[in-house]
Amino acid sequence: MEKTINDAAVLADFHPHFDAYERALVCNDIAELDRLFWNAGETVRYGAGENLYGYAAIREFRMARSPVNLDRTVIRKAVTSVGDDVAVTHIEFTRAGSDRIGRQSQTWVKFHEGWRVISAHVSVMA
Repeated sequence: MEKTINDAAVLADFHPHFDAYERALVCNDIAELDRLFWNAGETVRYGAGENLYGYAAIREFRMARSPVNLDRTVIRKAVTSVGDDVAVTHIEFTRAGSDRIGRQSQTWVKFHEGWRVISAHVSVMA
């Protein structure tokens, strides 16, 4: 079965959720971050210093994380939708006071309750 790549209507539907995630991240809006992650044991998030398996582990990490210095500047963004219910995102970002480039990739799926992150990976280049 063929899937449509980057359908304009799918991207228009998806982008507000991706933008909401970025706002929630830099504002440490834990409730919104929790809402945007798929609430399942199969959800995975690899962070700069942690490997988190399952929604509960991701939520515990967010609750314990310091809200200081979460601001970042997105310097490059790539979004690809696949069909009408999957989107893959990649960003590069910087943080004030650092010359290191951060990278974030996510896989989103549109469930009946809306778009949710099912997989995320964050890393920083030396």
